[in-house]
Amino acid sequence: MSQLTICIIIFALSLVLYALNKWPMGVVGLLTMLAISATGCLSAKDVLSYFGDKNLIMTVSMFVVSAGLSRTSLIDKFSQSICKLTGNSFKKTILVYMILAIILTNLMTSPGAVFCIVFPLAAQACKDYHVNPSKVMFPLGVCCVGCCCILPFGAAISQAGINQGLYETYKVGKEFNPINFTLGRWPFLFIIPIWAITLGIKIAPEKSPVPISMENYQAGEKEPLNKFSDWSGVWIFILVILLIFFGRNIGINAWQAAMLGAVLDVILGTLTKKEAIQAIPVDLACMLAGALTMAGALTATGAGQVIGDFLASAVGNVKNPYLLGAIFFIIPFILTQFMQNQAIINIFSPIVILTCQSIGADPTGLLVLITAAGLTAYMTPMATSAVPIMMGAGGYDIKSLVKQSIIPSALFAIIYIFFTMTALPIF
Repeated sequence: MSQLTICIIIFALSLVLYALNKWPMGVVGLLTMLAISATGCLSAKDVLSYFGDKNLIMTVSMFVVSAGLSRTSLIDKFSQSICKLTGNSFKKTILVYMILAIILTNLMTSPGAVFCIVFPLAAQACKDYHVNPSKVMFPLGVCCVGCCCILPFGAAISQAGINQGLYETYKVGKEFNPINFTLGRWPFLFIIPIWAITLGIKIAPEKSPVPISMENYQAGEKEPLNKFSDWSGVWIFILVILLIFFGRNIGINAWQAAMLGAVLDVILGTLTKKEAIQAIPVDLACMLAGALTMAGALTATGAGQVIGDFLASAVGNVKNPYLLGAIFFIIPFILTQFMQNQAIINIFSPIVILTCQSIGADPTGLLVLITAAGLTAYMTPMATSAVPIMMGAGGYDIKSLVKQSIIPSALFAIIYIFFTMTALPIF
């Protein structure tokens, strides 16, 4: 039996265990890592390296930083101000945070980091309005992921640079500009928040299927902080955000900024050692490590490349732009449920260019489309690091994740295929 086959079997079994929800998600994640290591899909060294993955470190650290912010008086005052501004309307309050998330996700390169910044504010609003966070966190997370890389900043600049490099490598003879993502996706700056604040909140579960990661930490009244520790928590949060935005210019990565914030919260007294430990989402961290390991194994065994190569040969004679758009959206969308979206985008980008060169087409629209497909996958924790954080903040299991994802995934796919192929025609 090939490593690819073994890897797919392990993946299928892990999904079944997640869906059954008989064991904690972290336990399933650790079992997945053990199975991948024992069968040789990845070496033990590679498997263990995922415990030190930058996305996992940032996620865990941001939960601690967010816990520190929630201990300050500012978050209560800020939440109360937003409530007054929106006329004490729960939906309007959440819409403000969704708009904030959309702005930030277009300025930054990590939807997961954006979600970590915004979800403590949304969680406080849920507390003020006596609404379970499960009603909000998935729609908010979709705003962070789905609206990323639309405006010509942040992630759009980074991805455009990658695409331009491919254009030069394959001698396409034109430039790929960040504005192409705006031209091919701009309606979703409105479609996604409208869906999120209406149908998204409506179909979200009334109660969390599994415990919320910060639920135990937030339970009960806390002693007020002294003035120094109170303001320290606020300035630490602001410092972390600034370093996530601009830290690369001085050699600081996002995970380093988040870890620094977590450490400073304890040093400066915003959190006690016990509170910081309670804020660490151990179950979520183990699940994320397992998800990252699974995605790495699927990439290492060549699943995406095998399917991509087959697809390139299969669509060689297809000339209908909308049919080509459907193929290059649906296949990456499905694969992104199993593997990190950036990996899938990188695998399919050269396939798109080679396919278009063989039929005399412009690859720009299809490159925008496969990026959109990678940012429309929310059904499993393997798709993007933002999904496991959403699961922890909203208390979702795989079953509730899939249930909430089906309608927006289908709706967004249809709109993307027709709009992007019309706005950026390939012939």
